[in-house]
Amino acid sequence: MEVDVSKENLRINKLICEKKELIFVEEDMIVPDSKPDIINPINSNGNICIYKKEVMDEKIKIDGCVNTYIMYLPDSQNNNLRGLNVNVDFSKVINVPESKEGMTVIASMNIKDLECKVLNGRKINVRAGLEVKLKLYANEDVEIINEINNIEDIQILKESFNINSLLGSGNTRIYVKDTLNIDPQDNLEEVLKTEINLVDNDIKISYNKILSKSEVEVKIMYLTQDNRINTVQGKIPAVGFIDIQNVNEENISDIKNEIKNILIRPNAAEEHSIYVEIEIETMCITYEKKEVSVIQDLYSPTKMLTLSQKRITTTSNKIVKDKNFTITSKTNISELSNGNLLDVDILTNINNEKITSSKIIYEGELLVNFIFTKENNTVNNKVSKIPFEVSIDNPIMEEQIYLDTTMIITNKTFTVKNGGDVECSVDIGVTADIFQSIGINIIDNIQVEENKEKSDDYDSLIIYIVQSGDTLWKIAKRFKSTVEDIAIMNGLDNPDKIFVGQKLYIPKFMYMNGK
Repeated sequence: MEVDVSKENLRINKLICEKKELIFVEEDMIVPDSKPDIINPINSNGNICIYKKEVMDEKIKIDGCVNTYIMYLPDSQNNNLRGLNVNVDFSKVINVPESKEGMTVIASMNIKDLECKVLNGRKINVRAGLEVKLKLYANEDVEIINEINNIEDIQILKESFNINSLLGSGNTRIYVKDTLNIDPQDNLEEVLKTEINLVDNDIKISYNKILSKSEVEVKIMYLTQDNRINTVQGKIPAVGFIDIQNVNEENISDIKNEIKNILIRPNAAEEHSIYVEIEIETMCITYEKKEVSVIQDLYSPTKMLTLSQKRITTTSNKIVKDKNFTITSKTNISELSNGNLLDVDILTNINNEKITSSKIIYEGELLVNFIFTKENNTVNNKVSKIPFEVSIDNPIMEEQIYLDTTMIITNKTFTVKNGGDVECSVDIGVTADIFQSIGINIIDNIQVEENKEKSDDYDSLIIYIVQSGDTLWKIAKRFKSTVEDIAIMNGLDNPDKIFVGQKLYIPKFMYMNGK
């Protein structure tokens, strides 16, 4: 006979796996006929666009490009600097044995290295090392038995769990468009480099919608027609709505932004402006903090029951921790004694993460690329490494945690002193997304074996010596007694505290087939 039960529906977003991999993409490019031959590259920088992600059985495919700007010394008497804009397209398949079609993947990509080599005056090779971080999720609807309705004589062992129950997920496309005005005295020749960062991320909850707010920070270095170098920068609001039913401010919402496409286009020279258009995909996964009481085991002193169990995995204790810190350093660039610092590129690398029960410690370095003019007004660059170590408190106070860290440069200042000394101050914001993965045993079927007869091996009392691994629940279930009866019989104030070798009196036991 099947037992009548009440069930609670639970939706979980199970983390299947995490994977980090370094991939390399490269492409040979021809210098356009409109530009002079290239002698030597001065600087290369880029922004990653992810066109498409596809989850397949045992692999994940990512299509995208590295939108790259290259500053170079040309073979020309009239110009001491020129620029190239190239898209290095890629389509990469990453082996992930746990992946299956229909799962959800969150991907983040960072440029670890970007190199330009001159093959000949009209041809270059661009090679980028990209760090790919993947998180693979699977949604699962689970029914949890929380009440037994048609059996009175039953003993139930429950355990409470705090979990992150999946409330909903969704995405939206945001199209950011603006025109950046340059100095009216500048007649723009071409763009030399761009920096694009998503900063000041925030969300607001209202009417079954999540409002995602951020700003696109754009910085553009450009060359004028009279061979001067200048920069323009601005922040463009990026706002989008994502529908999540029944969402409220108590819920936890994970927002991930991906740049899909970038268009940087100088307007006509007389307009003194640059048109910027950026396509962003914003993804959101929302969780509800929920305490669930789950039946872990049960039995009846008078009936024979059979049950089946399965194990589910979900997330718990999801916390976002923020911290700001400043890195200071001094670098000497002797050529700056009579030169000019044009710009500074910075890549942030986290080389190691140490997790203790009290702290999360990051060890890394800043790769700082100084772009400057020398005394003879030619452009050059110098790369410097600045090591750093920073720690944040571990709010979960456990070593076994999952950690997703983002570091964003919020401000940077460089002051040139006498003798070419450059004083560096870099402000960095750290966001650590922390959670745990927990396994829960759930009972999904209970049957009463109607034809089983109760054993005649029944007495009123037995003496039992506690063995290693015993709990009062296990002892009571074995002898078809109850935890309450054993605790009362033995004067136990705390049923959870028994010790090996302890002598217990077991009332009303019924030893069934040695089990």
